[in-house]
Amino acid sequence: MLDHSISPRRMVGTLLSYRGLIGRLLVREFSAKYRGSIMGVLWAVVTPLVMALVFLFVFGVVFQSRWGVEQAQKATFTVTLLIGMVVHGIFSEALSRSPTIVLGNPSFVKKVVFPLEILPIVAVLNALVTASIGLAIVVIVHFAMSGTFSPTLPLLPLVLLPYLLAVLGLVYFLSSVGVYLRDLMQLTGLITMASMFMTPIFYPITAVPEPYRTVLYLNPVTFAVEQARGVALYGEPPDWQGLAIFTLAGAALAWLGYAWFQKTRKGFADVL
Repeated sequence: MLDHSISPRRMVGTLLSYRGLIGRLLVREFSAKYRGSIMGVLWAVVTPLVMALVFLFVFGVVFQSRWGVEQAQKATFTVTLLIGMVVHGIFSEALSRSPTIVLGNPSFVKKVVFPLEILPIVAVLNALVTASIGLAIVVIVHFAMSGTFSPTLPLLPLVLLPYLLAVLGLVYFLSSVGVYLRDLMQLTGLITMASMFMTPIFYPITAVPEPYRTVLYLNPVTFAVEQARGVALYGEPPDWQGLAIFTLAGAALAWLGYAWFQKTRKGFADVL
C-alpha cells in the first residue's frame, strides 16, 4: 500500500523516489503527442513560431503595439512577444490537460501500488519540455537580431522555478476536482484564454493604468513573464525580493495542491 501522506517531505520524496518512472512517463507522453505525424517533434518548433507570427501581425501590424523605447533598444517586439507566449504556454498547456490527467488513466487508478501523485508532475514537466524548445528559439532569434546573449540568461531557470511550483499546485488541485466535476474542462479553457489577455504578453505592463496593474500582478503568470523577459532579453537581474515572495507562495501552493490531491484520491476509483 502506498503512503498517502500530505507532508512536504513526502511531496519532495515523491519526485526523488519515482524519478525513473517520471522520466519514462514523460518520454512516453511527449512521443505520443507527435506519434504518427509526418513532421514529428518538429511540430514543437513550428507551432510556437506560427502562433508568434500570427499574433505579431495582429498586435504588431494591425494594432501597432510597441514597448517602451528602452526595452525596444534591448529586444525586438518579435522576441518580446514570443517569450511571453512561451512562458504562458507552460500554464496554458498544463492547466488545459489537468482535468483529464486522472480521468485519462483509469488503469493507473485501479492499480493499488501506482503512485498517482506523479501524474501532475509529468504533465507540468511535459509542458516545460515544450516550453524549453520555444525558449531555445527565443534565445537564437534574439542572438540573430542583436548579436549578443543576455548576461543574465543563466538565471532564467531560477526565475521559472517558483512559477513551475505554482502551476504544479494548480494542476494537482484541478486534476483531482476534474474527476468529480466533468465540466471543469470547459472552465479551464476559459481560464487559459482569459489569462493570455490578462498577462502582459502583447502589451507592456506600463501601458496598463496604474489602478489595474495590481489586478494583473495577481495573475502568477505576469510576474513570471516579466522576470523571464528581464533576465533572458534585457540583461536585468531578477527582482530578488519579489522572487523570494513568489518562491514561498509557489511552494505553498504546490504543497496545498498536493495535500488536496492526496486527501481526495481515495474516491477516484469509486467515481471511475
